[in-house]
Amino acid sequence: MSGPPLAEAWLRIARGRVVALGAGPAPGPCIALEDCLVLPGLVNAHTHLEFSDLEAPLAGGTGLPAWIARVVALRRSRSAASGPATAAAVRAGLAESAAAGVTVLGEIATSMPPRDLGPAGPRVRVFREALGLSATAAEAALAALRRDLRRLVAVGLPAGVSPHAPYSVAAPLGRAALETARMLRIPAAMHLAESPDEAELVASGGGEFRALLESLGAWPAGAAPRLVSAADWISLLARGRRGLVVHGTFLSDDALARLARHRDRLALVVCPRTTRLLSGAFPPLARFRAAGIRIALGTDSRASNPDLSVLAECRALAAGGLASPAEALRMATADGAWGLGFERVAGTLAPGRPADLVILRPANPAADPHEAALDPDTTVVATLRGGRVIHGSLAG
Repeated sequence: MSGPPLAEAWLRIARGRVVALGAGPAPGPCIALEDCLVLPGLVNAHTHLEFSDLEAPLAGGTGLPAWIARVVALRRSRSAASGPATAAAVRAGLAESAAAGVTVLGEIATSMPPRDLGPAGPRVRVFREALGLSATAAEAALAALRRDLRRLVAVGLPAGVSPHAPYSVAAPLGRAALETARMLRIPAAMHLAESPDEAELVASGGGEFRALLESLGAWPAGAAPRLVSAADWISLLARGRRGLVVHGTFLSDDALARLARHRDRLALVVCPRTTRLLSGAFPPLARFRAAGIRIALGTDSRASNPDLSVLAECRALAAGGLASPAEALRMATADGAWGLGFERVAGTLAPGRPADLVILRPANPAADPHEAALDPDTTVVATLRGGRVIHGSLAG
């Protein structure tokens, strides 16, 4: 991703790192991978792995509030199963991701994640989520957030903070969560501008989201919570070391301008197939690119997506004429790694970097390599993290 493709290339790995690469005859004995493509490991910058056991997405097409109601009902129906079921779903999501060539994930966790996020699978940045609209809920959420961040650090997992969204986080909680991220110098992520209903709630305190929150018992009795617009949340995110705006489908001109103004520390994560399910259209990529924003790709979850394939997200953008194959692959590698704060360890293949890579066998080896990578008949031969195979095989 840091230069043009190399034909007839070779790559040397030692102690888990790329130590040399080039084109032409391999300098010494090698594992010959005929008619294969070697790419940096793919980056899925936004996931909710707790739903990775779903066989099909929840119904969309009726607006975000209605879909969220289905998500909450699903979570509540699973509450009796508690931790073990969630841990199993996360393990399934990690395995599916590795099988799809993913070596880095940005995971949103509603509680302390299972201990399966270790070196045997993709690297994971765990964004501990915070939600709460009432003062009581906010106090409890902030205490749980800080407790789990300490636990993440203690077990050596890269951490992040995620105030959920403008419709689910009151201003005091969101500000405190982002200040915690700033003090710890860890990235933050926030769902913003997913639906016009979000802006209506912030502006008037009413609409579909108000009705949903009241039905769930999440809207405080008495004084309405203080809510903040997407534009103002972007300014707050920009105070930290690194921030991700997730979705951003309906960003106002002001919000988009603020995001562009802080492009040195903020990136936008789009989840094309999820956005199409929930809004009926793909994200407005041309508008985002015209603003000069760094764009990463995510799959969201299997509650809104049929699978966790980042290559399928790339294909959706290319097939829709929203990005060239080369542009889509950069979003799925270098730009995603930057957004998660992993730019020094992932997203490009270069001497000195960890050997995180995916090996593909293209259906048409003679095609342009970017186009060949996105061919739906192209298969993943192996996925490596730090030079270790975490999916597939290099044999034969």
